[in-house]
Amino acid sequence: MSTTKLAPAKGAGPQRSGRIGDKVFSGAALGAGALIVTVLFAVALFLVVQALPTFTANPADITGGEGFFAYIFPIVIGTLIAATIALLIATPIGVAVALFISHYAPRSVARGLGYVVDLLAAIPSVVYGAWGASFLASQLKGPYAWLADNAGWIPIFGGPASGTGKTILTAGIVLAVMVLPIIASLTREIFLQAPMLHQEAALALGATRWEMIRMAVLPFARGGIISAVMLGLGRALGETMAVALVLSSGPLIASLIRSGNQTIAAEIALNFPEAFGLRMHELIAAGLVLFVITLAVNMVARWIINRHKEFSGAN
Repeated sequence: MSTTKLAPAKGAGPQRSGRIGDKVFSGAALGAGALIVTVLFAVALFLVVQALPTFTANPADITGGEGFFAYIFPIVIGTLIAATIALLIATPIGVAVALFISHYAPRSVARGLGYVVDLLAAIPSVVYGAWGASFLASQLKGPYAWLADNAGWIPIFGGPASGTGKTILTAGIVLAVMVLPIIASLTREIFLQAPMLHQEAALALGATRWEMIRMAVLPFARGGIISAVMLGLGRALGETMAVALVLSSGPLIASLIRSGNQTIAAEIALNFPEAFGLRMHELIAAGLVLFVITLAVNMVARWIINRHKEFSGAN
């Protein structure tokens, strides 16, 4: 009576190792996600605990002598104004540059221009700040004086114009130059992923290149453009050294061309090294406010992206 040995199923070994690899990768991804959430919670908890003495202190002991709200409100507005100016300038230019690289420029030009845009994103912020403080600010003194003389009836251009050019508008322009490569690089990659079949179908139906971009590329890239803009906004909200080098400290928020505006990040960077006691808790509380603003901006951005995620190259 002969016995036969059953051979193992073909591919059983690789399948088993593949399943093990999937489990390892799944566990590593889950652990990384849990670690990020834990670190984020720890940072938020630290900020809240360290900021509590500021919220319970006598308002007269807070910088300015009028309470924490009166202290934080001007620099919150300065932060939002600088970030808004940066996005208003950088978003249309960044999208236009990305569109030119992806759909209009010859391949050799597009490759070189793409390298330049990526290189701009790698320049340290202190370099941008030094450029803004030493060169750009001096070049803008004349335009600021003209705005004060001819458009001073508009509150945001009310004089007297800064004699140094170091204003919140200058800081916003510097931030725009800083976030421009981020928006352009990410948007370019999104444009390049637009379904080629949709583009060819639009052209085959007689659409011009711009009509094809408007009907096939931009709707596909809408969520990606919003993500790129939100990443640029996060950089603009949290930027420290470039703004600190351009701005001079002060509570004034009425005009874009006067000296004296400030942002939260620059306020912390300029004052934290010498801070102690309640002053240190004030600055940590300011950091908590910036943390909340950034978190709120990202939540709103995620909500906007989820509303438009149903459009993809597959439908």
